[in-house]
Amino acid sequence: MTVQLTLIVAIRSGRLSKVRAALDAGATVEFNDGQGDPGLPMGIACFMGFVDIVRELAGRGAKVNLDDNSLPTSPLSMAIRGGRKEVVRTLIELGAEVPPGMSTGLSEHEIILAEWVAQRSGLRAPPSNPAADHPVVEEIDMLSCVGTDTMVLEADALRAAKDMR
Repeated sequence: MTVQLTLIVAIRSGRLSKVRAALDAGATVEFNDGQGDPGLPMGIACFMGFVDIVRELAGRGAKVNLDDNSLPTSPLSMAIRGGRKEVVRTLIELGAEVPPGMSTGLSEHEIILAEWVAQRSGLRAPPSNPAADHPVVEEIDMLSCVGTDTMVLEADALRAAKDMR
């Protein structure tokens, strides 16, 4: 069995350790399917719903974005067709751009938060014209939230994320 086939078998079975072993043995993360469309390993992982494998492939250089993410073979489309909302969220967090009007299965709130994670990670460019009337917010790490009104914190985070768009 070739190393590429070993990678595909490992992805289909959802075995992260075997995926890593195949990649370490020389399998490439980007190769075409039988029709010439790129990204077969990522597409399979997205359709099958293996978030940890999607992250591993992306970490090793697999593309999460195609020139047109509405193509049926894009990672985003494969995750949507498979009904894998957690994979859709992960792809957005990894920098995938959702085409206008595409139904992802996620709420607008979930998409905004995933885009915010991508921006914080440096995987998504900040908006070209950020709102100048919003103050810079200092980030505070807290060990506990006893007595904190989390609804206010969530509203502030959502407002900041919407302004980011």
